Amino acid sequence: MNKLGVFLVVVASVCLAGVSGQCPRIVTRAQWGARAANTAQLPIRPAPWVVMHHTAGAHCTTDAACATQMRNIQNFHMNSNGWADIGYNFLVGENGAAYEGRGWGRQGAHAPGYNDRSVGMGVMGTFTNGIPNAAARNAAQQLISCGVSLGHIASNYWLIGHRQAVATACPGNAFFNEIRNWARFNPNV
Repeated sequence: MNKLGVFLVVVASVCLAGVSGQCPRIVTRAQWGARAANTAQLPIRPAPWVVMHHTAGAHCTTDAACATQMRNIQNFHMNSNGWADIGYNFLVGENGAAYEGRGWGRQGAHAPGYNDRSVGMGVMGTFTNGIPNAAARNAAQQLISCGVSLGHIASNYWLIGHRQAVATACPGNAFFNEIRNWARFNPNV
């Protein structure tokens, strides 16, 4: 390989290391045992909105428990709601990992009026009276930064809680008050 080729490999490695350094550990659909699904591409990209959720269900703190919870949520969304897949683009566990739902560039089914222009992220658990642990909060914020770095989320995105898109308690009172302090939170939707 010539000097230019070596230089390009080194530059590419540094660039990829920089991006992955901003991303939390992402557990793929195959790794958590997702069912096959066929969902639409996100028509507005990069997404100008991030909508934060909680699942209003069980918390998870281990890889095995979070994978089980992802399968449970996907089954509920597909079997009970009749959706094409799990509604969220990503969920985060209190083990600090991000779990690929529909993934980047796919239209979610998480927030009416925003599904075609947002990335739906949430934390597994109920956060009405308490906030997610530090590992989950850090992973969620890293996931947003990761999406911006990879070009899936607009650099001038706005962050909102699910309750700002539709009448719901989601993402829980405590967690909603927490995300109001996060970068790019928009109180005036």
